[in-house]
Amino acid sequence: MMTGLGALEVPVYSRDCRGGGPREGADHLDSATDIRFVSRLTRETLALVLAGGRGSRLRSLTDWRAKPAVPFGGKFRIIDFPLSNCINSGIRRMAVLTQYKSHSLILHIQRGWGYLRGEFNEFIELLPAQQRVSETAWYSGTADAVYQNIDIIRAHTPTQVLILPGDQVYKMDYGPMLATHVDRGADVTVGCIEVPLKQARAFGVITVDTDGRIVKFVEKPRVPEPMPGKKDSALASMGIYVFKTQFLIEELVRDAADAASSHDFGKNIIPGTIGHGSIYAYSFRGTGGSSRGYWRDVGSVDAYWQANMELIEVKPELNLYDQEWPIWTYQEQLPPAKFVFDDPDRRGTALNSMVAGGCIVAGATIRRSLLFSNVFVDTQSDVDESVVLPNVRIGHRCRIRRTILDKGCVIPDDAAIGFDHEQDSRLFHVTEAGITLVTPEMLGQILHSSE
Repeated sequence: MMTGLGALEVPVYSRDCRGGGPREGADHLDSATDIRFVSRLTRETLALVLAGGRGSRLRSLTDWRAKPAVPFGGKFRIIDFPLSNCINSGIRRMAVLTQYKSHSLILHIQRGWGYLRGEFNEFIELLPAQQRVSETAWYSGTADAVYQNIDIIRAHTPTQVLILPGDQVYKMDYGPMLATHVDRGADVTVGCIEVPLKQARAFGVITVDTDGRIVKFVEKPRVPEPMPGKKDSALASMGIYVFKTQFLIEELVRDAADAASSHDFGKNIIPGTIGHGSIYAYSFRGTGGSSRGYWRDVGSVDAYWQANMELIEVKPELNLYDQEWPIWTYQEQLPPAKFVFDDPDRRGTALNSMVAGGCIVAGATIRRSLLFSNVFVDTQSDVDESVVLPNVRIGHRCRIRRTILDKGCVIPDDAAIGFDHEQDSRLFHVTEAGITLVTPEMLGQILHSSE
């Protein structure tokens, strides 16, 4: 048992993702990493998921959807990961703040996340930009988005508020972070991860003292400061914050009155608390207390492709088959995937791949690829190292390599994509790493779809 955590009830020793009671028998406790903090502490927490951004570095993948609504992993959306982390951590009070082209995101949450029970004070609220402060004010920054809903925060009377990005793929038990926050008596706790120094310019870089207190926070510095004793690494913010509720409200009000502020947590709120608040860093750990947690910022086309490709490894870092930490999503009702024809010149096969429900591979070969729902691949086609989003149709004798096909693409017979980058770049988007992104609009198929 843990001591010194006044706000905590006895932690639940359980693998039950819905936070049931302790399992019977000490022999069920494999190690201390089985502790799950499903407690009064998590129940009194309000999670705010910031899901209003476009994610412009994903290029045309976000032309008709917000980044958190981008499909990932064969059947999920990016937003499913922070929401699943909340559910699995015992946090059942959540609000999702939306703004940019949010229709498909809102539909997904309504369809897949409507099972929480309001009579038990469980909910997922959708908080779109509503010009709540003035008739011209949309969300102008992450902090402003929260500030514009400050009355809703007060109405829910949470003990602490957990701020989460809605556009990252990771598995994290928030219970230990909340427990550490309370045990330290912190006003703010910032989730942190060690990153290579050359990548740190894309993050908020943190400097801490020997007690873990944050003494410096620089958002996206040109020259990042390395960690003590690790000249090639930096301590980066994950954009995950725990606030004492009253302290958060005070900081938001102060920031809103500052005309020079960008009204952003990383640029303004967090640096502004240093010196007058008790602000600590919390090192990211995986589920079950693992010292090595899975976290990906899938903010670019290359990073998105790579993160999906990692899932088809024999032992991927992100285990989607983990029954102890399931990723919840909207489950579309579809028939099983089907592989047809077994002739010498047309054999339906998939090798080292993930194929979702509703797919038909009709005498084609799929290698090291992810096929999302309702994909049809016609005879004698070959798909290699590609991410194929839902409702794609691939014609006869096509060759697709190292490509992302967006939802609804119809690839004509005999097409070859991913082999001649110079030719592909005239029609599609080709990244520096040689990944080709194809959307229906690039093919002249104007869907104007937000899903």
